[in-house]
Amino acid sequence: MRRLIVTSVLLSTMLMMPYFALAHTEGHLATLTPPHGGQLRASGPFHLELVAKDGELTLYITDHGDKPIATSGGQGKANIQAGQEGKRQSVVLEPVYANIMKAKGDFKITPETTVAVFIAIPGHETQGANFMPLASNGKGGEHHHHVHSDAEEDSEHKHEHKH
Repeated sequence: MRRLIVTSVLLSTMLMMPYFALAHTEGHLATLTPPHGGQLRASGPFHLELVAKDGELTLYITDHGDKPIATSGGQGKANIQAGQEGKRQSVVLEPVYANIMKAKGDFKITPETTVAVFIAIPGHETQGANFMPLASNGKGGEHHHHVHSDAEEDSEHKHEHKH
């Protein structure tokens, strides 16, 4: 009887694994509305959301259950490529608040811009993801943006909404 129960549990787990894997594919993430108006990617145990604008990158890090992952003590790098033939620039991503890392530099974000992000968070393996920040999110181009100033991040979460 015990062997039958163990076999049933293992079989059920094996049958459910494709459904769990599907929940974290890029295709599935493309159907979600990113909480900060950026672009979502799955990377190892993380969901990464990149919000990119000229001269600034903001990376939000959560687990697959959307629980924030603390970035304190972490480090990161972003390689920004302005199209196939464009200039390539590397910037350092630094922890700034809770689950947020930021980078600043002299770069422009265009529809052809790609950003490769690499992060090392204490207690986790190094992860990476590729983004095209201005690519369509499959929602007809509608985005909900939260803009954070450095002062706001150091105090409470105040959001300025843009539509």
